[in-house]
Amino acid sequence: MTTTRRPRLVAFTAAVVALVFLAPYVVMVLDSLRTSTDVKTTPPSFLPRVWQWDTYATVIGDGRFPHWLLTSLIVSVGATAVVVLVAVPAAYMTARHRFPGRGVFLLVVLVTQMFAPTSLVVGLYRQFFELNMINTYGALIITNAAFNLAFAIWILHGFFSSIPVEVEEAAALDGVGRVGMLRRIMLPLTLPGLVTATIFTFIAAWNEYVVALTLMIDDDKKPLTVGFRSYVTGYEQNWDQLFAASVIAVVPVVILFAVIEKHLVGGLTAGSVK
Repeated sequence: MTTTRRPRLVAFTAAVVALVFLAPYVVMVLDSLRTSTDVKTTPPSFLPRVWQWDTYATVIGDGRFPHWLLTSLIVSVGATAVVVLVAVPAAYMTARHRFPGRGVFLLVVLVTQMFAPTSLVVGLYRQFFELNMINTYGALIITNAAFNLAFAIWILHGFFSSIPVEVEEAAALDGVGRVGMLRRIMLPLTLPGLVTATIFTFIAAWNEYVVALTLMIDDDKKPLTVGFRSYVTGYEQNWDQLFAASVIAVVPVVILFAVIEKHLVGGLTAGSVK
């Protein structure tokens, strides 16, 4: 009896936890289908009093929203690409080679993760001002890549270190070069770490707000996180459009998880069956 009830209890607990995490998104979707007045009405109702189906068309039809979405995509994809291209060789070299200053390098990389982006905003603004990069995509890409590089290096360093050296020695006997070994042998084995670093960097860049608010001046070049502020101001409160835009902003992240999830699961189970 106990053995039979345990899976049901686990499934029930998992369902409750899933509902708790999904509740804010359900509320967000329902609020996007209310009128702005209904959102502010107290006491609130779970379902909209009046269903407003054209909110999403209004948001997408707003000439500013596509520019915000494009900026977020450019910055997030660009920062993720930079992090992966830099973190993979850095983590591989520190995991496989002992060189002078290796420990100091890893410590410095770890220390950079301890600085809050907010405390560096003034310095970043002055630096990019001197480089004439204010209000450019490059400034946001470089900043987001720098903020997330330490995490990617450390997690990939751990994965590379966990792979036995004998795997590389066997590949070297077959005539595989250093670059080919990294690309054909090591990267497939560290796929879970690579996927984790990719997701973490993309989401962090997608959600970044403070630096983007400081560096981006033109309204058309602002990312979604900064552009959303224009829906709710001291003079106008379009809560329905804010929630609709927020729902749309979640879609790219969901798509990323859907595309990459099978690779993550495949990497996690690789080698489990001989």
